[in-house]
Amino acid sequence: MLCMKWKKLSRKNRAYLAAALTIVGILVWAFVSAGIITHNFNRSQVAGEKDRKEAVIKDIILTETKDEMKYWEIYGETGTYDSNNEVAMLTNVLGNIYQDNEVSMSFQSTNGTYNSVKKQITLYDDTFIVIKDGTTLEADRLVWSGSDEPVVATGKVRITRDNRLLTLADKVEISPDYTHFTVTGKTVSKIYDVKEK
Repeated sequence: MLCMKWKKLSRKNRAYLAAALTIVGILVWAFVSAGIITHNFNRSQVAGEKDRKEAVIKDIILTETKDEMKYWEIYGETGTYDSNNEVAMLTNVLGNIYQDNEVSMSFQSTNGTYNSVKKQITLYDDTFIVIKDGTTLEADRLVWSGSDEPVVATGKVRITRDNRLLTLADKVEISPDYTHFTVTGKTVSKIYDVKEK
């Protein structure tokens, strides 16, 4: 029956019909090919909370060592690692920062994070550090961004040195070699004279 109708069509109509069927075939082929090519593309664009990977770990130790030189180490009583943000979140944190394979700064804090993209350690809530010369520092938040960057302490900063100097400040920047402090914001400094008996 289809053959009979095809024969009755003029040559011009046959050409139009063949062209239309060819165009429809090309469109179907393009649609199917696009779906195959972009199959996983849409999934990566709308990756949501269900695609997030997180590991919960007890007694976690993170460290950075390169060419047999240790740069830092962090211990957390508990920790989680968020693969989307590449951040390790730790609780009850202890750790050390090294220079020339010797401890130059030790720290303790209630909470801390390590951002592996920024290579940055952030300590917050009851942060206490001791620098190699015996200087102690307490702060609400401390950020270490690498051995070439200053350490930044903010929020109720309290520096004590040799039981003779007490400084209270809003913000303190510690030089990368831990020898100089830059105090900013509202500050109070007290110097005590320690007399020998």
